[in-house]
Amino acid sequence: MQGVIKAYDPSTGDGLIMSDTDLNDYEMAVDALEGSIFRMLRPGQRVIFDLDDDGRATRLRLGSEVDMHTPEV
Repeated sequence: MQGVIKAYDPSTGDGLIMSDTDLNDYEMAVDALEGSIFRMLRPGQRVIFDLDDDGRATRLRLGSEVDMHTPEV
């Protein structure tokens, strides 16, 4: 899935990601940043993520407008 960071607290690691496809908010899993290039996140930052068994965002990766597969104009 792809979305944007809606909120992130670096002191606790808590965060919300809004999905591009269904516009739902997904809480970040505790291990969401493990193995990723991210040390910090900012609101509005585009990311690609998976959902764990509990429906939380995990395995964050870099996202971009290109990844959205929008039609070219």
